Amino acid sequence: MDPLIIGVAGGSGSGKTTVVQHIINAIGEEDILLIQHDSYYRDLKHLSFEERNQQNFDHPSSLETELMIRHIEALKEGYQVEIPIYDFTKHIRKEETRLAEPKEIILVDGILVFTEKELRDLMNIKLYVDTDDDVRLLRRIQRDIVERDRELEHVLSQYQKYVRPMHLEFVEPTKRYADIIIPHGGENKVALDMVNALIQDRLNSSEVLEEESESVAE
Repeated sequence: MDPLIIGVAGGSGSGKTTVVQHIINAIGEEDILLIQHDSYYRDLKHLSFEERNQQNFDHPSSLETELMIRHIEALKEGYQVEIPIYDFTKHIRKEETRLAEPKEIILVDGILVFTEKELRDLMNIKLYVDTDDDVRLLRRIQRDIVERDRELEHVLSQYQKYVRPMHLEFVEPTKRYADIIIPHGGENKVALDMVNALIQDRLNSSEVLEEESESVAE
């Protein structure tokens, strides 16, 4: 049975991580493989740290999406893949990778995962997490300072120079590709319950089709 591939997009700080975790908790982590687009940032070892620090990490070209697509296609065929591990404090890829095995559900998470048609076409369900700009900014500040060791001044500068313009140009327009838009992010329990019900229904339908195929083969 082919894996159920679910894309989760939305602006930075919209609550994608909360939505993803809600799905994992509801379905069970043993059946889910989470692939984050952030892992596929291009390696910038050839640049100085100062140059890396000035890069636009919110533009689609900053990500090696073509590698992510190849990995998902390989997982669909039943192969293991080596997912990059990105160091957000140094803006480089680490030498080690994460071994990923095919699972019943593949969650694809990232602000730009709906931008490339070839990646979108691999997804069975597309979710867009929609949250007010001021809430997203506050969450971005907290994440970048606490988790990524950034200075407040740098975070605000990046937001004004890159994050907001790129959101308006590349992220927000992809909302039209979503099967379900989740307002208020991870706080929307009604929408999250609906999403989990849809996922369970798709899984049950796939199991029925597989059983029918086996019966015909016999």
